[in-house]
Amino acid sequence: MKMLIRSSSKLRSHLSQATSKAMSLTNSTICRPPLSFRRHASFRRFTSSIPFTSSFSTLSSDKVRPKLNLPIVSALEIGGVKIAKDDVVRESDPTNNVPDGIFSKLGLQLHRRDNHPIGILKNAIYNYFDTNYSTKFVKFDDLCPLVSVKANFDDVLVPADHVSRSFNDTYYVDANTVLRCHTSAHQAELLRKGHTHFLVTGDVYRRDSIDSTHYPVFHQMEGVRVFSPDEWASSGTDGTTYAANDLKKALEGLAQHLFGAVEMRWVDTYFPFTNPSFELEIYFQEKWLEVLGCGVTEQDILNQSGRADDIAWAFGLGLERLAMVLFDIPDIRLFWSTDPRFTSQFSEGQLGTKFKTFSKFPPCYKDMSFWINDSFTENNLCEIIRGIAGDLVEEVQLIDNFSNKKGMTSHCYRIAYRSMERSLTDDEINKLQRDVREAVQGKLNVVLR
Repeated sequence: MKMLIRSSSKLRSHLSQATSKAMSLTNSTICRPPLSFRRHASFRRFTSSIPFTSSFSTLSSDKVRPKLNLPIVSALEIGGVKIAKDDVVRESDPTNNVPDGIFSKLGLQLHRRDNHPIGILKNAIYNYFDTNYSTKFVKFDDLCPLVSVKANFDDVLVPADHVSRSFNDTYYVDANTVLRCHTSAHQAELLRKGHTHFLVTGDVYRRDSIDSTHYPVFHQMEGVRVFSPDEWASSGTDGTTYAANDLKKALEGLAQHLFGAVEMRWVDTYFPFTNPSFELEIYFQEKWLEVLGCGVTEQDILNQSGRADDIAWAFGLGLERLAMVLFDIPDIRLFWSTDPRFTSQFSEGQLGTKFKTFSKFPPCYKDMSFWINDSFTENNLCEIIRGIAGDLVEEVQLIDNFSNKKGMTSHCYRIAYRSMERSLTDDEINKLQRDVREAVQGKLNVVLR
């Protein structure tokens, strides 16, 4: 499903056709003693990192457009599709909420780098499916991340009033076009094209909080297998049971391929596009870890794709989620590092090489408190802070929340600044914090305290 578009005007035409359309600021810097990056205590805190999830942030129609003081290329090419910056970041369009920093990530495609942890993991999963299914699965890893709202939401049965559709959660290029939130956005089109076994890998985009496990760009893999009636007719079971049993067998094998002989368990859950739906958990390093979400594809998806007689299963997994565990990578920002001390540690085909920490630089903290308004959301706040500080911001954490007798609510956020490659100066951090305060007050219309 590679789109061969050769100009930005053609891109717009293609997209049009694809859619039917609480404390005061502390001026002193709080620094902890030097320490190495620590591993996150709970793997469960990876929320919304796979397409099979029901966890989303608060609904808001507020739109924030932070600007990075970084050089941004004016155009790039993805899978034969030429995309100009003006195709993605549109100042004049009130429905557009894509910042420069997100555009700068388009086309980097960490999953296509064989010496990168994300690419190494992707290839290990490919190897499993090639070995066990005689190369039946067709692989797509260069599909354009600009998709229609219909493909991203409607085609996979996300309800019209679902919070994930909001400007608070999703990057909108225009009212009918988004940066894909999940690789499931390509599922219906590939089914319509006749594919019955396929894997889709790609970069996906979501407005999100800031901590060691969340980043607005990450990578997913979607897997789909379709069965025709004659495949389950002699099994003595109905098609749904047959597909569910095959799905569990396939994914248990994948978990063993990646993690070795581990204890596993299945947990019933809910996703809008599968029924029944499951999560696979493994007991790894003395705790239960959620590995992926999956289920039997909702029949309406198959019906609308011209496959009313068939049954299918689908799974989705977050590559960063698994790579952080397999490679002992403690901070999701590291995946984007070009520091040789990071990149040189990994080699093609070497799954599970343990990352050796090289950063000893301390975090530096600044607190900011303000009276919020009805339209305030934490995602908007994080978008502004990330737009100013980029990857120098390590975490944004709500540390105080209270309401006064007048019914006004105050939030106090602690911002942790830390570079993974160098020490930050007091002057540098203070300037970042001043810029953050000004932007938060001006863009979010809050009253600083």
